[in-house]
Amino acid sequence: MSEQQFEIIDFTNPDEYQRWSAVNDNVMGGISIGQLYYDGKTCRFLGALSLENNGGFSSIKRYIESLSKEVNTIEFMFTGDGHTYQLRLTTWKNSERIQYKHDFATTKGKQQKKTFHLHNFQAVFRGQLLNHAPDLVAEDIKQVGFLITNKQTSPFNLNLAQIQFKTPTC
Repeated sequence: MSEQQFEIIDFTNPDEYQRWSAVNDNVMGGISIGQLYYDGKTCRFLGALSLENNGGFSSIKRYIESLSKEVNTIEFMFTGDGHTYQLRLTTWKNSERIQYKHDFATTKGKQQKKTFHLHNFQAVFRGQLLNHAPDLVAEDIKQVGFLITNKQTSPFNLNLAQIQFKTPTC
């Protein structure tokens, strides 16, 4: 069985960064900073974490068009900085918002491609795993995002290339 590309988020598009919004720990009193920037070639999730005022996270997110229910994998291309990040998917079903995460490690300066299967994402609420959340289904996904929360004071720089949502084909 091979996979067919379904939808692409292309970070080389100069307008892509404008579709993303940042949510940093300042919503809870922290002082970490982070934002998605276009550097003339691609988008970078760039900033610095601070543990002051109980801080320590930065995130970006974007709304997406409805996906086909057949989507079962996400392929992501990026160049990392050595930190671990989370790919986050947000669903709304029956008026309930649930976030699902999948951690991924990066290698500093190395271009990487990772494939994530929807059944491997974990439901979370404010960093805590949810035990009785529904299975993640592609057609319920309304947002995609990234989060860094490594409990260290440090700069970060995730160079994003492309996200592909894929469906299996026979």
